[in-house]
Amino acid sequence: MRLEWWILLAVWILTIGMLFFIPKKKIRLAVTAFLLKQGITWIFGLVVVEYGLLSYPVREFADVNRSSFTYEFFVYPAVCAIFNVFYPNMRSKLIQFLYYCAFCTAMTVPEIFLEKYTDLIHYLNWAWYWTWITLFLTFAMTRWLCVWFFKGIEKEMDESGIHKE
Repeated sequence: MRLEWWILLAVWILTIGMLFFIPKKKIRLAVTAFLLKQGITWIFGLVVVEYGLLSYPVREFADVNRSSFTYEFFVYPAVCAIFNVFYPNMRSKLIQFLYYCAFCTAMTVPEIFLEKYTDLIHYLNWAWYWTWITLFLTFAMTRWLCVWFFKGIEKEMDESGIHKE
């Protein structure tokens, strides 16, 4: 088995393990964020690949889709679910901005190494900062959609998850 397939297996295991940290009372938010992010990354992922900005030489379902199934349909949406579940709602705008930056950086840095040392991703007409910017924008878009969808219900619920009147 090639190194790339071992990396994909490790990423799947790590991501599945990460999902176990989602509190039960926030499952609906996590699922909503996951599905919204899948829709967004499906569109952007296909556009980026079709316009020749990125390529994924080693990928699942190579005969069906030229984007990365692991990244676009599982890892990125799962990280977005975690992002939304633990979002610092009641903190300052600076802390919220730094939260965005931390998640974008934590996803961009490994991609840089994967691009340099593996065949999982190749930048054709792309750079790491485009990854960081698109991550930031899509995290913001998903966060906005989740807040809109739940219409501030997170603020109206106490710690036990019971709706306050």
